[in-house]
Amino acid sequence: MHFDQRTQQALREVGLEIDDLRAASEAVVEAVAEDAASLEQFFDEHETVYSDMDMAHSSDEYPEHAVDYLDVTTHADEMRGWLRFDTWGVYVEDGRILSDGSVELTLGPTINDRVRFAPDRETFR
Repeated sequence: MHFDQRTQQALREVGLEIDDLRAASEAVVEAVAEDAASLEQFFDEHETVYSDMDMAHSSDEYPEHAVDYLDVTTHADEMRGWLRFDTWGVYVEDGRILSDGSVELTLGPTINDRVRFAPDRETFR
């Protein structure tokens, strides 16, 4: 179970039993795994994506990125991996699919920000 001891205690105090906690924990694990698979599929389906990332070497409002791959692993409620573009890559932590067809990832060192990626620039407008 991935809930820490304080969270487990608080959930028991509001009436959840151990079986309820296990079911909730399993549901979170499944949701994270499904999101990871959906994120990988998004980058697999698009050879090129656009982002809202500020890039010093790009004058485009929404820079273009040639996608190589996204490799994500999960453990309980954690999602981590590596996003590789044609000439660079970045550590990824957490992510979600947005209702407009874009995705949002937390990019690690050198970027250190939440960044949206979309299959076209129009999604950002």
